[in-house]
Parts: sequence; C-alpha cells; structure tokens
Amino acid sequence: MLDGERLIEPFSLTPPMGWTCLLGPSGAGKSTLLRLFAGLDISARFEGTLSVPHRVGWMAQADLMQPRLSILNNVMLVEQLAGRKPDRQKARHLLSEVGLADMGDRMPDSLSGGQRQRVALARTLMSDADLILLDEPFSALDAATRAAMQELAHAQFAGRRVLLVTHDPFEALRLGDQIWLLANHQLQPVPPLRGTRPHSLDHMPLAMAAADLIRRIRRSA
Repeated sequence: MLDGERLIEPFSLTPPMGWTCLLGPSGAGKSTLLRLFAGLDISARFEGTLSVPHRVGWMAQADLMQPRLSILNNVMLVEQLAGRKPDRQKARHLLSEVGLADMGDRMPDSLSGGQRQRVALARTLMSDADLILLDEPFSALDAATRAAMQELAHAQFAGRRVLLVTHDPFEALRLGDQIWLLANHQLQPVPPLRGTRPHSLDHMPLAMAAADLIRRIRRSA
C-alpha cells in the first residue's frame, strides 16, 4: 500500500530452484518487490507473509562500489561484510570471467559504467547465498557483453534460486524458468520457453515469443 492505494493486487510468489524473472514497465513496482525480498526498506506498506532464506545475495541497479577501495577489494567486500576471510584467488578469477582481469588494482572512478556493472556482478558472484536477487544487472552492457554475462551468471548460479528484475522481454525469456509480468497492479504469469537455458541467441522461438511479449506489455501500458 502507498498513500492508501494498492500497488500490487494480492499475490503468491514462491521462486523455485532456477531463475524467476520479473518483467514489466518502469514504475510498475518491480524493484520495490525485489527490495521486499531483500529485507530492505520500501516506501510502501506490505501486508501479508514473507519468508526468505537466511542468506540472500543482492545486486542493486546502482553498482554501490566503494570509491576508496580498489576494484579487487570491492569484489571481495561481500565476503568481508559477512565476516569471512576474502578469497582473493576467487575474486581475481571472477574479475577475469567478467573480462576485467587486468583491472583489479585500479580504482572505481577509472572505469566506465559498463565496467562498473561487471565489477558489481563479480562481487555478487562471490556470494554463496541461497537466494540471489538481481535488479537490472546487465542494463549498462552492450549487446555482446550482456549475452556473455547472462551466460556466466546462469552457470555460476546453477542450483540456486535467482530472482531477476528486468525490462527486457528477450532477457526474461532467454533465462527464465518462471516468468512474471507485473502490469496494471497485477502479477501475471508468462509461459517460459521449453528447452535448455539460457536459450541460444538465434533460437527462433525466442525472438517470436519476445515480440509477442512486447505487444502484451504495450497493451497493458
């Protein structure tokens, strides 16, 4: 509830093992819902029951990098905040995986927006949390890098629950085992594509389903 108005109609959402993608236009409440799962403050009032795992990994839209820490230390920060000894070798490996192997000693202000987002992704990949929450984690990346990072995240988070917020129907359909469209104050199910995920970029049913989903979103706007 916000100012006496219901943001989202009553719903039940239980992310299964794998990727649950939450899709919808800007301002629909996707990020608010994700913050709710993360246990963070929201501007609205929640009425109902919420049960989440004890360990939750979180990647916000903003990269939340610490400006006085090196790139490598930013990646290891999630371990330090959890009270664990950082795994420097793992952090360097993940920087290599996101294409920033030679930038560990640099400072955040020397990186582009896309590079900073990849550092934030590497930091999130350090987490061994049971539930991973991703808020537009690939939005600042070019198309080729975005596809590569989708595949990396899908592989690294195998066997866990991932809740992804995205504006991109193509991304949701490529990755999602379960897909929800948040529109007109309602969570509406979207049939996922059959087959192994992430789907190939040249998978024709993917393009066709994305076009249909875009039309559905436009009708709901």
